[in-house]
Amino acid sequence: MKIVKVECIPVSSPMKKPVIMPNTRITAIHSLVLRITADDGTVGIADSGDTSSWYRGELQDSMMGIICDVIAPRILLGEDPRKIEKIVGKMDLLVRDNYQAKALVDFALHDLKGKHYQVPVYELLGGRTTEGAQLGWVLSAGTPDEVAEEAKVALAHGFSLLKMKTGHGTLDDDIAMARAVRETVGPHVRLTVDANGFWNYEQALRVIRALDPLNLELIEQPLPYWDIEGLARLRGQVRTPIYADEAAQELHHIKEIIDRRAADGLFIKLQKAGGLVKSQRWLALARLSGLPVMCGCMIGSGLEHSPAVHLWTANQWASQFLNESLGPLMIHNVWNSKDIPAGADLAMNVPRFENGVTYPNEGPGLGIDLNEEFLVRNRTPGKSPRTVEL
Repeated sequence: MKIVKVECIPVSSPMKKPVIMPNTRITAIHSLVLRITADDGTVGIADSGDTSSWYRGELQDSMMGIICDVIAPRILLGEDPRKIEKIVGKMDLLVRDNYQAKALVDFALHDLKGKHYQVPVYELLGGRTTEGAQLGWVLSAGTPDEVAEEAKVALAHGFSLLKMKTGHGTLDDDIAMARAVRETVGPHVRLTVDANGFWNYEQALRVIRALDPLNLELIEQPLPYWDIEGLARLRGQVRTPIYADEAAQELHHIKEIIDRRAADGLFIKLQKAGGLVKSQRWLALARLSGLPVMCGCMIGSGLEHSPAVHLWTANQWASQFLNESLGPLMIHNVWNSKDIPAGADLAMNVPRFENGVTYPNEGPGLGIDLNEEFLVRNRTPGKSPRTVEL
């Protein structure tokens, strides 16, 4: 069995409601769809989710370039697609960083391998530990009244935790928003705040000390990704637990966070870790250190979400903690997958989201049927697909 064709297709999925983050207003998800075809006709598919110049520095064009110019001709074409560990190792030898592009390849290979053996991807990851993954809801940044109202609705739909995004106004506005949400939902609802690394040390210290009385579950990435030493100092000065996201990238970053005692927990995104193979290594290190891990996403289609829910229902350590991979719900501005209009998503069969829980599809591989009409209708303007063949 060998890989004979690799296709990259740039897609832009419009959002029903913009997502507002610090210095960012997301109105469409610009992602890359990958198809890997084997000589027996089996096709593995994957969706990168949104690309981000500020999160990991990868864009549709950069991912297409590194896959079509390096990874496909030098690693994939002619190789057995079932040898995922070997392929991941070669990608890391020949390509520095570019973890979102590597993750896209990893996802498509797992889909292809699952289809070849006629098993869901979660079976390739050790089998099912739990039926579904409990979800937290990410609130869009806004005024205190707006965010508090959305928080009430999210709770009514069964979500286990609410995350607040900063950056709608001033730091005092962020504090007022958090206080309004806590007052609205009561003292026992699990609440978090995510600063996405946009505060400096003095700002973070002032804001978190003001938020300490709210009994938040955690503050996510209050400082820039590179300031692990600052996270350690900050953690010693506040009561609210500190979790690392942007700082928790490669394995050596996780080790540094552990060694410096810089965080109470970690956030993983499978694209940040570099795929399913590397996410399992990432989770093993978190397990070794006793650090809880929550799962985020790059915001994407049902296809983008699928690897995360397969991992979160298979991996025993991960399954104990919350998943925030909500891409299809955020794109379509709904609370449950049944409310997504037929044919509106890149995936014909979006994984089930219901009452604050998400479940993996049961078909072979990722269990996703690609919406070919959506691919054509939502091709990113001004960008062309690329194909590399053996």
